[in-house]
Amino acid sequence: MMLDQDSGLSLAIAHIVQRLKGSSLHSQLERQARNGLDESFEDVGKWVSLHKPEIKLESLKEDIKEFLKESGWEKKLQNAVYSELNVFPSPCHPAAPPEQMKEPLAYMRKAQGSWEKRILKSLNSMCTELSIPLARKRPISEQKELLNKWNEMGTDEPDLSLFRPVYAPKDFLEVLMNLRNPNYENGDQPSSRNHLGLIQVPLKVKDIPELKEYFGELGLNTGQLGIDDSAQVPPELFENEHLRIGQKVLTEQDSAAAQQYVRQGCPTALRAELWALILNISNQPEDILYYEQLKSNVIQHDLLVDSLIYKDVKLTASNDDYYFVFEDYLYQVLFCFSRDTSVLEHFTYSSATPPKSYIRGKLGMEEYAVFYPPSGVIPFHGFSMYVAPLCFLYHEPSKLYQIFREMYVRFFFRLHSISSHPSGIVSLCLLFETLLQTHLPQLFYHLREIGAQPLRISFKWMVRAFSGYLATDQLLLLWDRILGYNSLEILAVLAAAVFAFRAVNLMEVTSLAAAEAVLADLSTLKVMPLLQIFLFATVT
Repeated sequence: MMLDQDSGLSLAIAHIVQRLKGSSLHSQLERQARNGLDESFEDVGKWVSLHKPEIKLESLKEDIKEFLKESGWEKKLQNAVYSELNVFPSPCHPAAPPEQMKEPLAYMRKAQGSWEKRILKSLNSMCTELSIPLARKRPISEQKELLNKWNEMGTDEPDLSLFRPVYAPKDFLEVLMNLRNPNYENGDQPSSRNHLGLIQVPLKVKDIPELKEYFGELGLNTGQLGIDDSAQVPPELFENEHLRIGQKVLTEQDSAAAQQYVRQGCPTALRAELWALILNISNQPEDILYYEQLKSNVIQHDLLVDSLIYKDVKLTASNDDYYFVFEDYLYQVLFCFSRDTSVLEHFTYSSATPPKSYIRGKLGMEEYAVFYPPSGVIPFHGFSMYVAPLCFLYHEPSKLYQIFREMYVRFFFRLHSISSHPSGIVSLCLLFETLLQTHLPQLFYHLREIGAQPLRISFKWMVRAFSGYLATDQLLLLWDRILGYNSLEILAVLAAAVFAFRAVNLMEVTSLAAAEAVLADLSTLKVMPLLQIFLFATVT
């Protein structure tokens, strides 16, 4: 049953109020309201005494609004509300069960549940084989040693030869290929045009006209950062004006304006601040303290996932020409992330469920169950590449950490969980295959015939949000647009655009290995021209 507009709005407001009640913003406001000796409260007192010698109940509401506006709190509240609206889905009907908010389709929830069991089985079997506990308290000597080398953990070379990633993207793709909607009989497709790709579930994805409308600001007649030339305006004129507007957006401290602004790309000098504004990250003293507490948890306890993170960084970022210098940052951020219980909140709107572990000897007894790792997120092969590009923008560990955590709970979790969400990996795969099949049918059929299904090549790009595949400046321009549109759909569009760009070479290959060789190096590609040509210069 659809909710009428008014009750839907009331639900949304109630939900946001509830969410903000536990936030640091709420406690700051509360502190100002309660503490008469507080400097800010004195300002309020001065303001009231100067402007309103007598406090009248009938005007109290307007007086408070006026104060919030003049003191800058109104902007902070607006940004907090906007942040919540971006992250949380529209409220369901009050009577709807919580799993509906996580994922409305039962077969998707079932598939995600089965996948999680496989991951846990893999983790537990590794524990058993290596006789290593999931978690242990470090001896004092080891704690001191780790604390001393916190900023140079990369110099360590522990023997991790027996550890293996819990899963890699290709394992996940096999699961997605076997997804079926049980309401359709075998071979009975919901659309008149048979979908010949690897993804065989009927989800609604955008076609090119819808994508053109959705990504309207990327059009050929709109100025873009990431385009070297433009017929309309000389690049340097656009860049100077865009920089000026960007500085104004930062002065205003308006998250919604910042999100709209970055759709045309971020000037390099402003990107870190603009992204923080969109994600509503301000790195307050309590945020720094929280990070230090997480660090303390890392120092005190050793988790099995630490070895998985260590191995992943060594296999990926450490071997990357762009990212190897950030190895120590990656350990710090990912070790802290694995201990962060605030990450658990995202499971209310994710199809995934945090894995549980039981205290030794208490298997199956719920009162002895704990989430493992505490964040509820088991890292997979390539996970560290979600953090690596952010190291170019943020050099202060607690801020880098907060930005990554927010990027993860807004976007990245969708790339490794099974759901019907438009930004979920299943929809992205289907969108990619549909775009190729519709607009490059000859290429699609040719690759399919030689056993080189395009998704087998592009899947790893999308799961990593292209991190580690594009040159960093190009990747950051792409992530600008992810933040600007609050959507990951642009990943599927770019993947299709890459195939379109290399179509002539791909038509000549005769095997999957040859197709992979043609698409092995994406580091020279320019993101914005590819997207513009594919979306706006292709005849539809």
